[in-house]
Amino acid sequence: MKSELHRFLQGFRYAANGIWAALHAERNLRFHLCAAVYVLLLSRFYSFSRAEYALLFLCIGGVMSLELANSAVERAVDRPDAAHWAAAGLAKDMAAGAVLVFSLAAAAVGLVLFWQPAVLAGIPGWLADHPLALALLVVSLPCAVCFVLQPKKKG
Repeated sequence: MKSELHRFLQGFRYAANGIWAALHAERNLRFHLCAAVYVLLLSRFYSFSRAEYALLFLCIGGVMSLELANSAVERAVDRPDAAHWAAAGLAKDMAAGAVLVFSLAAAAVGLVLFWQPAVLAGIPGWLADHPLALALLVVSLPCAVCFVLQPKKKG
């Protein structure tokens, strides 16, 4: 019984290692993570219901999950032999297409949820009234850009 629990818990460790490795190696995953943080921060200006927050979390989780799956497919089919080159390229393209399709759907959900001109118009005034929040936003943006665009780690 103890070994079953150990193997079960070990699966979480492997998953965490995979996420960590992808964050280090995959620019698109870092982009999606930063976008998710800013979306969740922006959501605080809205009176979203629990269902709307659930939809946001599903979209964020779906995009990031597909990005992880896309990265896994890319690793699995990298440098195939000559006989499998075309199929490997198509597999990578299809996995990237899955991310794109879900990302566009998530963006449409975001547009439906966030397109409230009265709320959007009030955000600059709120930031002007909260200079510390504005300063943190201004500082966080270049940090996010550097995080997203950091060069790939070797090895």
